[in-house]
Amino acid sequence: MTDTTHPETETPKAAPTMLDINEIQRILPHRYPFLLIDRVIDLTPRERIVAIKNVTINEPFFQGHFPNLPIMPGVLVVEAIAQAGGALLLTEVEDRDQKLMVFTGIERARFRRTIIPGDQVRIEVEVKSWRMNAVRMEGKAFVGDKRVAEATVTCQLIARAGTQKTEPEANGSSPEA
Repeated sequence: MTDTTHPETETPKAAPTMLDINEIQRILPHRYPFLLIDRVIDLTPRERIVAIKNVTINEPFFQGHFPNLPIMPGVLVVEAIAQAGGALLLTEVEDRDQKLMVFTGIERARFRRTIIPGDQVRIEVEVKSWRMNAVRMEGKAFVGDKRVAEATVTCQLIARAGTQKTEPEANGSSPEA
């Protein structure tokens, strides 16, 4: 890992190295049908994460992508990489209920093989730089030992809407008045 200046938050207690779906849902805001990681099997705080996505024929995107030839859309593989990275980063944020990790860029996305129902996708994400609230990560997705996709993603930690403290107006009244 390089360029490591971390957010100005207190470091929470040590992150567990594995997370089940309930723990993932406590960390990430995503829900069905857009939560794209099912389990975390390895986590090294501030460095890397390995997550699993079990792909089933019941995924809603298979209805239209493509009828009679179900293939997981590549953009959702990149989203799964970003969600795994978000889970890694948000484990390090004390007040994560008030924060949101958002995409700011996708680079070098490559898709090497299709992902179909029945595949178990292993997503490996490594932090490359972390400056203040901006993070750059490299992600790779595998089915078995074959790399199926990769992308470099950048994201930023922002306050969730409604959680920022509002300064009183110049006349001394607050916006709520």
